[in-house]
Order: sequence, then structure tokens, then C-alpha cells
Amino acid sequence: MSRRYDSRTTIFSPEGRLYQVEYAMEAIGNAGSAIGILAKDGVVLIGEKKVTSKLLQTSTSTEKMYKIDDHVACAVAGIMSDANILINTARVQAQRYTFMYQEPMPVEQLVQSLCDTKQGYTQFGGLRPFGVSFLFAGWDKNHGFQLYMSDPSGNYGGWKAAAVGANNQAAQSILKQDYKDDASREEVVQLALKVLSKTMDSTSLTSEKLELAEVFLTPSGNVKYHVHSPESLTKLLVKHGVTQPAAETS
Repeated sequence: MSRRYDSRTTIFSPEGRLYQVEYAMEAIGNAGSAIGILAKDGVVLIGEKKVTSKLLQTSTSTEKMYKIDDHVACAVAGIMSDANILINTARVQAQRYTFMYQEPMPVEQLVQSLCDTKQGYTQFGGLRPFGVSFLFAGWDKNHGFQLYMSDPSGNYGGWKAAAVGANNQAAQSILKQDYKDDASREEVVQLALKVLSKTMDSTSLTSEKLELAEVFLTPSGNVKYHVHSPESLTKLLVKHGVTQPAAETS
């Protein structure tokens, strides 16, 4: 049945489905997973880096985490070239707002404006939907810390804990059981590492295979976006018992 209606994004099937948009969501299901969790004092984002070959030079910059503005960051799952276009769009929109109103753009307004762009790609012929899902983490003076998830259809929603990418169903069910409303950032980091270690395809979790970023307020009241270094990640993994400490070579 779908074959007659999936040739373009603009055609509804008799059941009211847009197959091309659903296929874009399937593409994300094969990508490295990303998890976002809201804490009482911040937001934690964690992502799985897919190492496709031992010969690949690991990137010095982050592959899954991107800073959009001083108060907003995002984690990405899906086609990275698509993500780069949308991230650049979001950065420009955030700067335009700051330039015009002399204050940071509210997080939901930024997410909504980006989702409007995504939605446009599902409604006009000759365009393909963006094959990427985002988890946005941010803080603004109106609503404090926030976490949003958006998908290729242009839909978005606020979440306390969310997972996108490979094995996201398994990750969501663990989060549903273990998430606590008043958890601190440290507890949330531990939960994020636990979820990723249980849902990742590879057997062992190492600092090369993941990225961890946090959005929180400094004592002076400024929003800080912090990405953990590989050394910091290794210490965290050992501390929370996810991996064994490396044997010291004599």
C-alpha cells in the first residue's frame, strides 16, 4: 500500500500518513543514540559516538553536542550534514533575537522557530525532510532549565528525560522506571551513563565512544555549557562503576 504514496512528502496515504516523514524517522533509529535528562540544577546530555573504523581519526571537536547560544545547547541523532544546516540556522536566529531585543532568546521560541523550518520541508514538493532529531537543553529566566525533543516532522515537546537514535525505546523504558523529579546533576549523570551502557550495541562503554555535556548555572548566575574531556569521562565511568579502572602498566 505504501509504495503508491511514498514517492513524495506532500501526499497523504488513505490512512492519513506521510510515509517519507516516517522513513526519515527510521533513518534516525539507525544513528548513534542521544539521551537528555533534566535535573533540578541543570540539564545533562549524553551521546554515543559510532566508531565505524579503527583507522578513523577521532574528531577533536564534539560530534554529537553543539552549542547554539550561551544558554542553549543540543545533542544530535541522525544525518550529521542535515544537522549542521539546522544548527547554523538556529545560531543565526538566536543571534538575531539577541541583536534585536538585547536579551537571550527564550529556549522554546528558538526550538519552535527551528521546527517551523523543519515543517516546511514536509509540505512542499521537491524537498526532503531533514533526517535528524535534536535534544535541546537550555535555561531562560521564564521557565528555568528546559529539555526539548524535536523530530523530522517539525513536532517538538518538553521532556523530563528523553532518548533519540538507536534503541531509544529501551532507553525510554529505563528512564521511565529510574527517573526522579528532584535528582541532582550528579545523580542524573549516573543515570545517563547507566542507560547508555545498557542500551548501546557495543559491550563496553569507554570515553572514546561517548560524549557528555551539561548546562547549568554558575554561582554568579551565568549559564554555563560544559563538555567533559575524555579524561574526565574515564574518571566518571570508573566512579559510577560502568567500566573497570585501567590496569597500570609497570
